[in-house]
Amino acid sequence: MKLAVVGGGSTYTPELVDGIAGRRASLDVDEIVLIDPDTYRRDAVGTFSQRLLEHAGHPARVHTTGNLEEGVDGATAVLIQLRVGGQRARRGDETFPHVCGCIGQETTGAGGLAKALRTVPVVLDIAERVRKVAGDDTWIVNFTNPVGIMTRALLAEGHRAVGLCNVAIHLQRTFAGLLGAGVDDVRLLHTGLNHLSWERGVLVNGVDRLPELLDRHGEAIGSQVGAPVDWMRRMGVVPSYYLKYYYAHDELVARQRTERPRADVVSDVEEELLKIYLDPERVTKPEQLEQRGGAYYSEAAVQLVHALTGGGPAEQHVVNVRNDGTFGFLPDDAVIEVPALVDGAGAAPIPQSPVPPRFAGLIAATTAYEHLALDAALRGGRDRVADALLAHPLVGQYAYADRLADELVATNREFLPWARG
Repeated sequence: MKLAVVGGGSTYTPELVDGIAGRRASLDVDEIVLIDPDTYRRDAVGTFSQRLLEHAGHPARVHTTGNLEEGVDGATAVLIQLRVGGQRARRGDETFPHVCGCIGQETTGAGGLAKALRTVPVVLDIAERVRKVAGDDTWIVNFTNPVGIMTRALLAEGHRAVGLCNVAIHLQRTFAGLLGAGVDDVRLLHTGLNHLSWERGVLVNGVDRLPELLDRHGEAIGSQVGAPVDWMRRMGVVPSYYLKYYYAHDELVARQRTERPRADVVSDVEEELLKIYLDPERVTKPEQLEQRGGAYYSEAAVQLVHALTGGGPAEQHVVNVRNDGTFGFLPDDAVIEVPALVDGAGAAPIPQSPVPPRFAGLIAATTAYEHLALDAALRGGRDRVADALLAHPLVGQYAYADRLADELVATNREFLPWARG
């Protein structure tokens, strides 16, 4: 099997390759192509990835190219992991919303909208070119943020796509460790959207152990996800790490204004990682890769690709997929993040119990924002940007929406053709 990675020069990529090396028996990959326009990054990551495979005794070969068509030709699956504008653009996403006292973050709020506007047209162009070269049967696994909006864009254009995030698998591994259970024995009742989700149950061999987790390990879990223990116990859920931007908005904005932007921290880590990757003596993952983020990214991606291409029985994975009636309060074409049965035919959401209003309201409001955000990304226009921001639960005021729309356009003008006139 040939696996192509668009954005293969990412410092994340060795995590993926390491995961492939560790699953030789279940994922029959013989060629990995890293596609990236940055020659320095793709060569550094590519040569290191090849050493990882050789050290693990895996026979797959790594190739690198800056040509998309060459890279995806003959691919069974294509992973897309892009950051349009790099860490420089991310820094803008994390800082410009502060002019209105709003959260600065690259996947949600005004910063998340900026990233979507930059990225949706690029991802759709890539997907269309993949379809023309690799064929309609090629699976696209989207890891590009904001994952929900990107996946909705891909599915709306008829692409064979599934969206993936590492939040669920990270919590699954955490809970398994706390309970002393086998990872494969833990199933999550994961409910919501990408970066807007709650664990409503933690099933171990069919028994819900969430109450026990909150009772015995609430402090440790709360510290990890940024949520008060008493609140989690009262609600009977564990929220994703990203919900703190909603539930503790003002506190986090105040903190952001005094802390170094995450983009600057990641830039330093990436520079160090690339130097390490260039060391011909290095044949294992460096510890610094853990600072880059994306824990268990490799496991999630490799397992999903295996389910989509392995030809075996359906496997359960938490993915971003069309709603199709799963949540009755959302339109069918909304993209939700839930457990699904995945096989060669795609991902089918597993039915869930009704979502309580305290969660359903925020899900519905954010889904409406995502609809407007995708419209703005596809058609452009400052007023569409402002409309999307006004609908976002983290903005929601006339003056803020207008001010942030102008700041967003000014900060991202080079990436928005409609804004250059």
